[in-house]
Amino acid sequence: MHLSSLAALLLAAATGSHSAQRPNILFLFADDWGRHASAYAKVEGPGSMNDTVSTPNFDRVAEAGVLFLNAYVNSPSCTPCRSSLLSGQHFWRTGNGAILQGATWDSKIPSWPLLLEAGGYDIGYSYKVWAPGTPLNAPIGEKRTRFEQAGKRFNSFSQTATALIKKGSTVEEAKAALLDEARGNFRSFLETRGQGKPFAFWFGPTNVHRKWIKGSGKKLWNIDPDSLKGKMPPFLPDVHEVRQDFADYLGEAQAFDAAIGVLIEELKRSGKFENTIIAISGDHGAPGFPHGKCNLYDFGTQVSLALSGPGIGGGRVVNDFVSLPDLAPTFLEAGQVDVPSVMTAKTLWPVLAAEKDGWVDPARTGVYIGRERHVRKARAGNLPYPQRAIRTREFLLVINFRPDRYPLGDPFDLDNGKAPSSDKLENNTFATLPDEDAGPAKAWIVEHRNDPKWQTYFQHAYGKRPRLELFDVQKDPFQMNNLADNPEYREVVARLQKQLLAEMKATGDPRLIDEGRFFEDVSKFDGN
Repeated sequence: MHLSSLAALLLAAATGSHSAQRPNILFLFADDWGRHASAYAKVEGPGSMNDTVSTPNFDRVAEAGVLFLNAYVNSPSCTPCRSSLLSGQHFWRTGNGAILQGATWDSKIPSWPLLLEAGGYDIGYSYKVWAPGTPLNAPIGEKRTRFEQAGKRFNSFSQTATALIKKGSTVEEAKAALLDEARGNFRSFLETRGQGKPFAFWFGPTNVHRKWIKGSGKKLWNIDPDSLKGKMPPFLPDVHEVRQDFADYLGEAQAFDAAIGVLIEELKRSGKFENTIIAISGDHGAPGFPHGKCNLYDFGTQVSLALSGPGIGGGRVVNDFVSLPDLAPTFLEAGQVDVPSVMTAKTLWPVLAAEKDGWVDPARTGVYIGRERHVRKARAGNLPYPQRAIRTREFLLVINFRPDRYPLGDPFDLDNGKAPSSDKLENNTFATLPDEDAGPAKAWIVEHRNDPKWQTYFQHAYGKRPRLELFDVQKDPFQMNNLADNPEYREVVARLQKQLLAEMKATGDPRLIDEGRFFEDVSKFDGN
């Protein structure tokens, strides 16, 4: 869709006094929130993990607009995911923004919030945009764009709510206090922005990121851990401890959803709701669980995504594959700002403006995913675990470029009689296998690694992986059975590997140059 056609469509969709205005953009983006929303339970049918979570505000946005079934991050680690999203490019094109610790933003790389600002938008944010813990270093992170006057306690939702309850607040009073903070931050932005100018606001809470108070899912949100019994995917032990950990995770997702509700209330109070595009997603899958964060399997890379607002055909469920960097050109086109030619992502407007359900754009048949390194000191020599993948309707193909290394970090002290204590395993990510966040689920699997009944879970999650992994996602939706060496799939492996390598070459992936020296030279990332 040409920019002029889109502009006409958006202007026609606006009403009343907004008819001459470009749309506002409210981007709600939760740390570590995967594809876990009750809207997906409706399309998955009974028995899925999404039966257990309740996200009415996300669901309402999806019902008013488009719910995407196949949305994926470009990289399942916070900073590279956000680097790709901000730049509208594959993460491997963002310099050392392609890794977490030690990353810096290359100011020569265009980012959609600053482009919108240059195009006449007021921009602002609350909480996290780019690198964890350093929002002021984010591409849009100047003090004038940061709105946290009401506080930052929402980022530690279960911890703060639990502390308030201990001091005498009821559960509902504690939750309301934190939601009022999110409301107040957004209200302060709405009240200080320029008159007559469109806005783009990024709400980026980190509460879904570990850690959480054990048992908070049930205490704060009435999520019974054992309601997950029989619904756990085959890579997670179906035991109470793991179910409780996941219930607590879903509780934080419900806290995020509650915040969606209060921000939309504020948007309506301000009179800006009708002319605002609302986009909701997360930066990768669940932390501290096998197959999740820092893995290229669906549980780690597939995320919730819904958009609604002017120009978006509502009430639709779409199968088309979306990579989150696609949001960059989508937002720019909505704001009638030229999309830089350097962006490799593709606008979603042909899909958003359509009227069809199911498969809409015949070109959207797959996505590219990858990662290099998550945390420092995960492996000897601080080396990365380079992976690239292609996900299509039928298959997931993963290339592990250094299969001699451990995918989720070295198993520190596990086999020398000095295994970390339960407390360290639950609370210290760096105690062992540090490319997976610490938590009760990880602790339980590590502690049961030598139990004949459970040791296969440990080996599957943390053992070394072959160079090639191929999964038939129609027959094996949880990606448990590697078919790469199966002669019946030889042609599929060759075809997908060729397609993946061609995309990497065409987009200048440093992993293909000089044995990946750019990423292998860890000194440039560690500041040495």
